[in-house]
Amino acid sequence: MIPLIALSTASSYPESTAHAFGYAATIGYDAVEVMVGIDSLSQQTSAIRQLSEHHEMPVCAVHAPCLLFTQRVWGTEPWGKLERSAEMAHAVGADVVVVHPPFRWQKDYARDFVNGIAALEESTGIAFAVENMYPWRASTKRGMEMYLPGWDPSGENYANTTIDLSHAAIAQSDVIEMAKRLGDRLRHIHLTDGSGSAKDEHLVPGRGVMGAAPFLRHLESVDFSGHVVLEINTRRANNREEREADLVESLRFAREHLGLSARR
Repeated sequence: MIPLIALSTASSYPESTAHAFGYAATIGYDAVEVMVGIDSLSQQTSAIRQLSEHHEMPVCAVHAPCLLFTQRVWGTEPWGKLERSAEMAHAVGADVVVVHPPFRWQKDYARDFVNGIAALEESTGIAFAVENMYPWRASTKRGMEMYLPGWDPSGENYANTTIDLSHAAIAQSDVIEMAKRLGDRLRHIHLTDGSGSAKDEHLVPGRGVMGAAPFLRHLESVDFSGHVVLEINTRRANNREEREADLVESLRFAREHLGLSARR
C-alpha cells in the first residue's frame, strides 16, 4: 500500500479547522488529521463529518486533546478523553487516534497506561498510536523527564506508535534508528523538522537538522504503509499566501522523498 499523505489541522493555526480542510483539498493532500483543540469546530464530530464530506477529504486520524493547553478540552479525565477520541474516529472514518504519554503528575493515569492503551485498542478497534515526546530542557543542557512511563515509545510494548520529527529534534534522537527499533509497530508519522533547540519548532520538513529526506527514504525502503501527516507551524506566516506556500512545499517534499512524485 502507498502511504497516505495528510495535513494536520494544527498546521493552519491560527486559522480554523475549517480552513485546514480547505487547504488540504485545494493543495491536493490525501487526507486530514484532526487536532482536537481549543477551536470549537475541532471538538464537534458533526462539524468534522460535514467538513470532510463538503471538501471530499477523508479524515485518517484524530489527535486526542492531551497537550498542556488542551487539558480541559472534553473534560479533565484522561481515559474519558481517549474514549471520546475513538468515538470521533469511528464516526468520521479514521482508523488512528494519536495520543501522548501521560505527564509525570498524572500518576493514576500513567500507572497502567500501557495496558490501558492495549485494552482501548481491543475494545474500540482503533489504533492508539503513542507519540514520541522529549525531555523538557531550558537550553542545550540535560533535560528533565516529564512523561511516564517515558517519552520514547520504543521502550514500551505499544502495538502502534507515532514518530514526530520536531519532538525527536528536542530529544536529539536519531529518527531512523527509532523507526528501526519500532519496526512494524510504527503506524503514524508527524512529518516536520527541528533545529535541535529546546523549542518544539515544527519546521517545514527540510528546513531543520533532522534528516527528514533520508528518514522518508528509509520509510520507502521498508514499505511503510501508514499515515505521513504534515504537522508544521505556520503561525509566522504573514498572510494566507505564505501559509499556503509552506503547505505546498511540505507536500512536495513528502511526495518527492517517499518516491511518490511520479505516481501522483
